[in-house]
Amino acid sequence: MKFNWKLPFPFKRNHVLILKLVLPILLLGIAFRFLFASSGDIPAVLETPLTERTAPPTILESPLTEQNDVPEILETPLSKKTEDLQATMPLESPEVEDQTPRDGKCNLFVGEWIPNPSGPVYNNESCPHIEAHQNCMKNGRPDTEYLYWRWKPRDCELSKFDPQRFLEAMRDKKWALIGDSISRNHVQSLLCMLSTVEVAVHIYHDEGYKSRKWRFPSYNFTVSVIWSPFLAEAAIFEDYNGVSTSEVELHLDKLDKKWIDEFHEQDYMIISSGKWFVKSALYYENNKVLGCHSCPKRNCTELGIDFAYRRSLRSALNFIVASKHKGMIFMRTSTPDHFENGEWSSGGTCEQRAPIKEGEIGLKELTKILRHVELEEFKKAEVKASQNGMNLKLLDLTQLSLLRPDGHPGSYREFQPFAHDKNAKVQKDCLHWCLPGPIDAWNDVIMEMMFNE
Repeated sequence: MKFNWKLPFPFKRNHVLILKLVLPILLLGIAFRFLFASSGDIPAVLETPLTERTAPPTILESPLTEQNDVPEILETPLSKKTEDLQATMPLESPEVEDQTPRDGKCNLFVGEWIPNPSGPVYNNESCPHIEAHQNCMKNGRPDTEYLYWRWKPRDCELSKFDPQRFLEAMRDKKWALIGDSISRNHVQSLLCMLSTVEVAVHIYHDEGYKSRKWRFPSYNFTVSVIWSPFLAEAAIFEDYNGVSTSEVELHLDKLDKKWIDEFHEQDYMIISSGKWFVKSALYYENNKVLGCHSCPKRNCTELGIDFAYRRSLRSALNFIVASKHKGMIFMRTSTPDHFENGEWSSGGTCEQRAPIKEGEIGLKELTKILRHVELEEFKKAEVKASQNGMNLKLLDLTQLSLLRPDGHPGSYREFQPFAHDKNAKVQKDCLHWCLPGPIDAWNDVIMEMMFNE
């Protein structure tokens, strides 16, 4: 370092005494500055979280609104038959049911969320696939603590998702996620994690942007999300805002061709369903009305959610195990919402700002019913799949998701909801997941099941 010793005032002989006094003090000050600058006593500069370092760029979004993807969760009254089922169901939390190790292997689905200082591998700036309603950081969610946790199974370590290894293994392969808007939420998470290696090219969408396809050119790898909320053939009557104008017409003996027609082309699939069965519906078999759910104005037998869900899921699983598909198929269990003090359409909120521990909350009645059906039907299908040499796996993400009430968009499903009025009443989303967020851990679990089981 070069110092300029020229004094900023005229230097005369009679000032020598002053100079002798000032110069040692100046040198001593410089020495102290060098001493402390090189020591560890000066704190490091605090980093802004990854997602806040620069202003977010404009991201092209599809003209999709999720308002019309969300069923009236628990707004539709449960039928008497469904209430009777609740009375006979065990009241255990999901963690109690699933603690038995699977074939001596670590149970990936039982554990806790632990701190993860490194945070997410992507953010709302680096990933172009995040839809507006899940883009919590861009929408102004002020807290970031929910980004710094990872899932830790109770009896083993879970490796982080390795996008490079995943893409190499998926070369010339096809993936499909089949279900409702939670499946679309999940596919965005997967695409974002893979985008740290290569950004996928969007190659297809249906008219409503609900079914879509992407391709990773360097790997000839295709990822699809197929919109099929019932898995069975259904006629849905709604307005633009998702308000039902008539009962769903659900054909329990016919599978939805949207996923059936693409089934044999896929190498890997995740199927899921559940929440949409709360809607008022007429149930058909052989093109004749068999009964209904929540249809007081109809002269029909009330059959209940569990009846229809069991028929539909059983039909889908029977089709799968009979197909002798040679790839890998996951059946994902229903994931809980965290609405409190109401539901989607009745002012429900989710204000938690940290994960919770096992046993602090239990499943809601609807999730218990869906889960009861799922576990029973999967157990039957698993036996047949094994006999047919198929690779059918249960992706039980219920407990993992139950412990993250902090991971939903809440008020921040819309851009800057309180910018003009801090007391504004806004629609809260306590069903879908922020991106990045807890849903990214689903991919950690899936990769472990793919490569190490």
